[in-house]
Amino acid sequence: MNISILIEDAAWQNDLPDPDAVCRDAAMAALLAGTAALPDDTELSIMLTGDEHIRSLNKQFRGKDTPTNVLAFPAIDGDVYAAAQTAVAGVPFLLGDVVLAHGVVVREATDQAKSLTDHFSHLVIHGVLHLLGHDHMNDNDADHMESLETGILAKLGIADPYRMSAEPS
Repeated sequence: MNISILIEDAAWQNDLPDPDAVCRDAAMAALLAGTAALPDDTELSIMLTGDEHIRSLNKQFRGKDTPTNVLAFPAIDGDVYAAAQTAVAGVPFLLGDVVLAHGVVVREATDQAKSLTDHFSHLVIHGVLHLLGHDHMNDNDADHMESLETGILAKLGIADPYRMSAEPS
């Protein structure tokens, strides 16, 4: 698995001890929790940016002119695991991109009385699960995705965030 992490906003490094390692651990935990195998050459990228950049992306791709905590841009439309079965050996299997906004994530962690590391890990997992085809557009899907998130977080030693506050947007 190849997880590329771009720290575009230096504030991440100021507020989070080793954001690259925390990000990589959370993303890998989400990838390994999948229901089927992904090719070894699976690739995804994660950008740690600021509120203004994610606001721009949110406006461009979702029509919402406001910053949000996490955005996911899947490279595969449809069943990721079915696509993985037809992956060509030696050609990277691209999952997509996840983008997180520093200011929003820090404010949420503070407002929800959570550690920044735990909240950040949760949102990385949330974004990667979106790349794997999970969503929360209806109650059943939201319950399933929440269950996956809490199970992955528990393996990382992080408490259930849904017992504490609202889910990520």
